[in-house]
Amino acid sequence: MAMSLPDPPILVITDRGQCSEPIEARAEKLFQGGCRWLSLREKDMDAGNRLSLLRRLIEIGAGVGARVSVHGDLEAALRLGASLHLPAGSNPRPVRNLVGSTVFLGQSCHDDAEVQAAEGADYVTLSPAFVSPSKPGYAPFLSLTDIAAITRRSALPVLALGGVTAENLTALANLGIRGIAVMGGAMRTPEPQTWFSELAARWRTTIVRSPSAQP
Repeated sequence: MAMSLPDPPILVITDRGQCSEPIEARAEKLFQGGCRWLSLREKDMDAGNRLSLLRRLIEIGAGVGARVSVHGDLEAALRLGASLHLPAGSNPRPVRNLVGSTVFLGQSCHDDAEVQAAEGADYVTLSPAFVSPSKPGYAPFLSLTDIAAITRRSALPVLALGGVTAENLTALANLGIRGIAVMGGAMRTPEPQTWFSELAARWRTTIVRSPSAQP
């Protein structure tokens, strides 16, 4: 049985290249704004430094009960007991067998076939939903009709990813998504605490109250 999503179900993904301050400082401010789910995605960082940073983020997040994940680093997740997010094209089933049932496991997906193949994960991200400044030129985009059809077919919670903002969140209402994932906005904003608080408030009023919102 899949583990439940954090509350609010908003996954913040790190990118220190877009951030004007150390990731630890940014994470602390996001947590102060209500963030309870952050994933370290610094693929160009050497394994030792990434492990050290992940450890610090886990310590910071523990103070507010936040879940901290790492993107694509199975060894770091096992060493620190962190949640793990797998890149597109991975097979979650053998990873699940290795990490056990207590590790929160996610998978990046870009179409219905990948979502259907993600058995063993606790959730999937589905992208790209909108034009994203973090990945200029990235395409093709999923239509809202595509997102709705994929989420209806999925046995796992689906998080919309790619260009999601408080302003366009309304477009995702009634599509069956269970959460959202964000990166660039969270990393670039000069006011991360306020930024996240406003995004979470919009999530609660726009998606949670929509007729098709799932329990």
